[in-house]
Amino acid sequence: MKISVITPTFESAGFLEACVRSVISQRAEGVDLEYIVMDGGSKDGSVELLRQFGDEIDVVVSEPDQGPGDAINKGFQKATGEVVAWINADDRYRPGALKRVVEVMEKNPEASFAFGHCPIVDLEGQEIRQGITRFKEAFYPVSSRFTFQCINYISQPACFFRRSAVEAAGPLCFDLKAAWDYEFFLRLWRQGKAVRIPAPAVSEFCWHEGSISGQHFRQQFDEEFQAAKADAGTVSLQTLIHWGVKWGIIGAYSMMERRRKQA
Repeated sequence: MKISVITPTFESAGFLEACVRSVISQRAEGVDLEYIVMDGGSKDGSVELLRQFGDEIDVVVSEPDQGPGDAINKGFQKATGEVVAWINADDRYRPGALKRVVEVMEKNPEASFAFGHCPIVDLEGQEIRQGITRFKEAFYPVSSRFTFQCINYISQPACFFRRSAVEAAGPLCFDLKAAWDYEFFLRLWRQGKAVRIPAPAVSEFCWHEGSISGQHFRQQFDEEFQAAKADAGTVSLQTLIHWGVKWGIIGAYSMMERRRKQA
C-alpha cells in the first residue's frame, strides 16, 4: 500500500529539515512512500534546503498559495497513494510510524481515516502540556462521530486518510483561519469509520507561540464550534456539549497564556 505525505510550508526553514528527515526516514522500514512538499514561495532558504534532499523528495513545488489549506489541496491533487496525509513543517513523525499506519489501514479497508497518539513538544523536542494530551486520549475508548462532534480530541499530525474518502469528502475549506482540519475531519467521517492506531505515538505536534494554535486559539475553538454545529445541527445534544467544551477550553488556554506572560 502506497502512502503519500504532503508538507505545506512557508518561511519555515528553521523547522523544515527535521520534518523532512522524519518523513523520508520512514522508507527504512520498507514503506512505499511518496513525499510531496508544497512551498508557498518562501524566500528564507527553504527551497534551497529542499533541493539538498534530491530525489528523496518526490515532488517540490514553490509558488504563491492562499495558505496551508490551499497548499494541501494542491498536494492532494498530485498524490497517487492509496493513503494520504499531511504533516506541517514544524511537526515530525516518530520512527516506524508510517509502517504501522499502513498495517492498520490494510486491516480496516472500510475505514476512511486512522488516527494515533501525538504528544505535544516544544522547540527543543521536549514533551509539554501532558495534561492536554492525556485529556484528549481519554476520549479514545469512546471514539465515534458523535463524540468527535462534541469535542475535537484528534491531533492532526497523527491522522492518515484513504484517498478515495478524501475525494468523496471534497477539499479542505481553507478560508477558515484555524479549524479547517477539524471541519475536514467531520466531513471525512461521513465517508466511513475512523480507526485508532495503537500506542506508541506516531507523531509529534510542536507547540510554539508562532504556531496557528499558539496565536489564534480563541478563533480556533470558535471555528470548531461553528463546524460542529453545522455538521450535527443547531438543535442537537452534540452542539450543546460542544458549546460548553468551547468555553471551558478557551478558559483553560487563557489561564495558561496569562501564566506564560507573567513568568
